[in-house]
Amino acid sequence: MRFWFSLFVMLILIAIPWFVSGTATVFFAVVMPYIALVVFLVGIALKLLKWSRSAVPFRIPTTSGQQKSLSFIKNDKLESPPNAFWTTMRMAAEILFFRSLFRNTATDIKEDRNGEERVVYGSSKYLWAAGMAFHYTFLIIVLRHFDYFSDPTPFFVPWINAFDGWVQIGLPVLYMTDALFLAAVGYLFVRRVWDPKIRYITMAQDWFPLLLILSIGTTGVLMRYFMKTDIVSVKEYAVSLFGAQPTVPAELGTIFWIHLFLVCCLLIYFPFSKLMHMAGVFLSPTRNLANNNRMKQHVNPWNYDVKVHTYAEYEEEFHTVMKAAGLPLEKEYADPKPAAKEAEKE
Repeated sequence: MRFWFSLFVMLILIAIPWFVSGTATVFFAVVMPYIALVVFLVGIALKLLKWSRSAVPFRIPTTSGQQKSLSFIKNDKLESPPNAFWTTMRMAAEILFFRSLFRNTATDIKEDRNGEERVVYGSSKYLWAAGMAFHYTFLIIVLRHFDYFSDPTPFFVPWINAFDGWVQIGLPVLYMTDALFLAAVGYLFVRRVWDPKIRYITMAQDWFPLLLILSIGTTGVLMRYFMKTDIVSVKEYAVSLFGAQPTVPAELGTIFWIHLFLVCCLLIYFPFSKLMHMAGVFLSPTRNLANNNRMKQHVNPWNYDVKVHTYAEYEEEFHTVMKAAGLPLEKEYADPKPAAKEAEKE
């Protein structure tokens, strides 16, 4: 039901520009992109501001290595970073190479030679490879789209195009990132459908962004290689849009408006979804804190002043009872019995 609900919502989003783009071009060409951009930027800024204000009273880095302690005990600097430099190195390995995902292991139940079921653990690099391919091809595709957003074209776009299309197969040039992007997203989708354990824990908020991104990639490939779109008109429209002088372009085809509308939906959905892990990883206290608890005392800023009763004060108050019970005392106290006898005589 969670999958079918997400698919139903996805089909509605595709149907909206399909049926009404011809009569509501101004909305799809001008209003929707600006709304999406404002929601995207403001939403991310507010989310980051909220996260940055969250107090982190304790050092809670997730570690799996030896902490720095005595000189003769080897410290794992990357797994348990003792300072800011190694924390930065650990963050870089996580953000650029998905290091924790690379070390992920898969759990499964298999039969041994005797026919008995056993829990086995094995390497699971396919998910890491698909995740790397998806994120990096997505980044390259976004950078490549700067060719449409700006005039003149940024210097890095021709370099990316030359590298991305060095295996020229027909015209237009087949970009490797387009094929890798669809393959990676397709694998992530099939993995959730095929594996019962993953399908069981997959929520609607997992299915929907996956279907949305897959639809954006599919419409983009259809536009470039099959249902040809006037690139010159697209560039003129995009430059006018980002130049704050929007012009409603001529007919660009329904597939273009579907693609643009889905991109706007992704921008609007982004700040309120799990996709915010892109920014949240930088503010995660389990990742961005050094594990130096043995080298530095960290005081909880929420601690309030507590009235304490020291042992010296305790002994001063109860030394008579303690001495009568035979407990050792740190100080010498006068015997109260003579004073009591004199008081009785008087």
